[in-house]
Amino acid sequence: MSYQAEYDHSMQNPEEFWKEKAQDVSWFKFPDKILSQDENGIHHWFADGEMNTCYMALDYHVENGRGDQAALIYDSPVTDTKKTYTYKELRDEVATCAGMLTELGTTKGDRVIIYMPMIPEAAVAMLACARIGAIHSVVFGGFAPRELAIRIDDAKPRVIMSASCGIEVKREIAYKPMLDEAIKMAEYKPEHCVVFQRPEVTADLSSERDIDWQEACAKAKPVDCVPVNGSDLLYILYTSGTTGKPKGVVRENGGHAVAMKYSMKAIYDVKPGDVYWAASDVGWVVGHSYIIYAPLLQGCTTILYEGKPIMTPDAGAFWRIVEEYKVKALFTAPTAFRAIKKEDPDGEFIKQYDLSSLVNIFSAGERLDPPTYEWLSEKTERPVIDHWWQTETGWAIAANMMGYEVKPIKAGSATVPVSGFNVQILDDNGQPVPSGVQGNITLKLPLPPSCLTTIWQDFNRFKSSYLDTYPGYYFSGDGGYIDEEGYLFVMGRVDDVINVAGHRLSTGEMEEIVGKHSAVAECSVVGRNDNLKGQMPVGFVVLKSSVTVDEAELSKELVQLVRDSIGPVACFKEVYIVPRLPKTRSGKILRKTIRQIFNQEEYVVPSTIDDPESLNEIKALL
Repeated sequence: MSYQAEYDHSMQNPEEFWKEKAQDVSWFKFPDKILSQDENGIHHWFADGEMNTCYMALDYHVENGRGDQAALIYDSPVTDTKKTYTYKELRDEVATCAGMLTELGTTKGDRVIIYMPMIPEAAVAMLACARIGAIHSVVFGGFAPRELAIRIDDAKPRVIMSASCGIEVKREIAYKPMLDEAIKMAEYKPEHCVVFQRPEVTADLSSERDIDWQEACAKAKPVDCVPVNGSDLLYILYTSGTTGKPKGVVRENGGHAVAMKYSMKAIYDVKPGDVYWAASDVGWVVGHSYIIYAPLLQGCTTILYEGKPIMTPDAGAFWRIVEEYKVKALFTAPTAFRAIKKEDPDGEFIKQYDLSSLVNIFSAGERLDPPTYEWLSEKTERPVIDHWWQTETGWAIAANMMGYEVKPIKAGSATVPVSGFNVQILDDNGQPVPSGVQGNITLKLPLPPSCLTTIWQDFNRFKSSYLDTYPGYYFSGDGGYIDEEGYLFVMGRVDDVINVAGHRLSTGEMEEIVGKHSAVAECSVVGRNDNLKGQMPVGFVVLKSSVTVDEAELSKELVQLVRDSIGPVACFKEVYIVPRLPKTRSGKILRKTIRQIFNQEEYVVPSTIDDPESLNEIKALL
């Protein structure tokens, strides 16, 4: 079937379309209601179906002949450890861990916070919660105590599952002291803290609520999967909010399982038995969707990597994984590829490894800038597929759907809307705009399966954040345009659009132009307040490692590039060379924080920041 036929079917008869896709997963009781609405008018998919996501991801495959296939490969260059779990081994580990949680009093609907590094036990904990119908909330390992305390008070977990430490390139980070501090700060107190002891750092388990993971699992008895309804929650995942308080995005079991299973073939073109690697972290939505759930639902082998794209030990780390495990599809954030490109601009490491198994490279999490796309495509000689999605959706809104029809790639575009997503570009008054005109990216309701249906314990915030701006539509918060061929170009968050003397200009477009310069590894453009013109763009540039340039001359060249591409109206005149850009741990550049610092406005250091010292380097420019 062609992409267009598939997409049109999803638009013209969504219930029939998703009923067909729901038949690809194993239900205990197939849903009678494919699409329903609650008392608030919110749509739910497969609400009355009976199922268990853990069963679909593990037990089903064991019962159908995949028990001896590799399910999860753990590769940890920071501890020099490798371990492979078959589907049967992983199911047994998960069933025992679920038994441990049951013995601690955890039941269907209880919340469990998972505060862990990238080790197999993090995956086991997530699947164990799913097995007994508990709702997990993964918090990025090493988050500051205050941020963890906020999540404890919001989710009110019966149990917190953690590890004694996380391991970075050059240091160990003890988790237990941060966990203890967070519980001390939180008003709500969990009943139990289960801690997995890693040999690098041993945690003190002297509190009455502390439980040794290994000892408890050794005594626990495995339990079977607990049936849940399709509309019952699988997890809560907190994402940043404009108020500073994180938003608890919720994911329902039924729609999530169907969308995840569908996406593996439709978007990523991987089949049962293929090796799929999402180089992310379980603390992020990519880790939930494409390290844990989707690959296992599809019967693939998934890789859990405790390392970095560089320094563990070098810029060839990713290519070593591809060769060693015969990875078919690689998915990671653009920032990882930019880091590799910065260290290895000529692609020498790529030449050292056999990439013959690798069919496609996928990127998401932020905009894949054309220079990085072109470098990666040229050096690997593989299709590089940009796709766009959000924590709120749980999977891609727009992509090149490789399982149906490979469309020509346009650098800077996430290609076309994915089946089920009715993408519309609206102006500030909620009116559709013509092709090629920038506006606000929205999704016409109902949203397809797997998208959020509320914010945990805060429906009013869900409505005000996503639904009230344009009635009948979900507002993504991003700006962009659709060209005459139906390709979607996402230009960045709406608050990254600056107003220069009445002209609305995209900082994303300027970044794309600056990033094309051969000396530039990565860049950010933000708006500086200006008494005369309202705002003026300012560029921050990181150079490639091997480059030595005259900074004044480079600044002139970059200013001229923007002037040539956009015109004098851009007023792009200010460029700073910096050693690094402030980013989140997932690699997103903290543009808003850079803008606030440069405008000498009050700002809060984001809890997700990877390197706080990078903010001081921006301050030093003032």
